[in-house]
Amino acid sequence: MATRSYRSESITVHWDPTICIHTAICLRTLPGVFDTKQRPWVIIDGGSPDDIAAAIEACPSGALTYERAEGTGETPASPAVITVRPNGPLSVRGAVRIEDSDGMVFDTLPRATLCRCGNTKNAPFCDLSHRRVGFIENTRAVAPERVEADSPAAITWADDD
Repeated sequence: MATRSYRSESITVHWDPTICIHTAICLRTLPGVFDTKQRPWVIIDGGSPDDIAAAIEACPSGALTYERAEGTGETPASPAVITVRPNGPLSVRGAVRIEDSDGMVFDTLPRATLCRCGNTKNAPFCDLSHRRVGFIENTRAVAPERVEADSPAAITWADDD
């Protein structure tokens, strides 16, 4: 859920600092719009709406999102793609719907970085704790055969028994 919004006539940029992992991709991609030395740090008229949208879509955490004046926003990737970052989080791109253990929707995002080390203070999101604790992933051999599921509903949790 975005906690800050920056508006122009053609685009609104939303920022949720609670899930930002500070990769600085936005700063490097479009420094005329995203500048942490300025207040506000999003200079909405510093770039074209298309350039702003492209920079936001490069954000891995989903902390930055946008909405165009006509009400459209980012079209999430389909199918969703999960990328394991070496010694880091799971990077998810697609229509990400995060539910709590009771099935209640916690958040819906076009992108997210989810904790893999188990040390985040902002579960389920990555807060870069993996760097603090020196998380090193456990690699595993890839199974020689993979079973294809007919649908996401065909994927079930394994019992821990």
